Amino acid sequence: MTAHEAIHDLDRALEAAWNRHDAHAFAEAFAEDADFTNVFGMVQKGRAGIEAGHAPVFKTMFKASRLTVTEIHVRLIRPDVAAVDVKWTMTSARDPTGNSWPDRAGLLNWIVTRHGERWLIDVSHNMDLPAPDLAKAQAALSKQQVRAQTAHRPPKQRRVTARFGREHLSATVSPLA
Repeated sequence: MTAHEAIHDLDRALEAAWNRHDAHAFAEAFAEDADFTNVFGMVQKGRAGIEAGHAPVFKTMFKASRLTVTEIHVRLIRPDVAAVDVKWTMTSARDPTGNSWPDRAGLLNWIVTRHGERWLIDVSHNMDLPAPDLAKAQAALSKQQVRAQTAHRPPKQRRVTARFGREHLSATVSPLA
């Protein structure tokens, strides 16, 4: 099995454990000494801490929730280390005060490493993503800013050095307009 396949399997196992509201199975996707930061910025340390932190919320605010992975991007940094972005959506959750939580979209950012024959999550940061209309507005604004910057940018200059026998000549040149 390739690293990408193993990491996709890890992701599917984590999603299935969430949807069963099984804190133990959820925590099994993490290394013994993993760190997990949730969307509120609360940090859980170690596999046991991650299990202990998820057990009560699976019985309360997430007991009817449904997590769906919508996209996963894996970048191998080394053969045994990967940076992974997992986009997700969630329905039927409740906020910490017990009120219905609107459908959500988020991003899990992981550092995943191979531990023997298994790939496990060593670091996980979870974040809510803004509403799609805000994300589209930000993308449009970024494009406008890039266009404005490139429209006023002078052409790139280059430093050119030539050698004639023992003599070195150097000049700065600009491309022709």
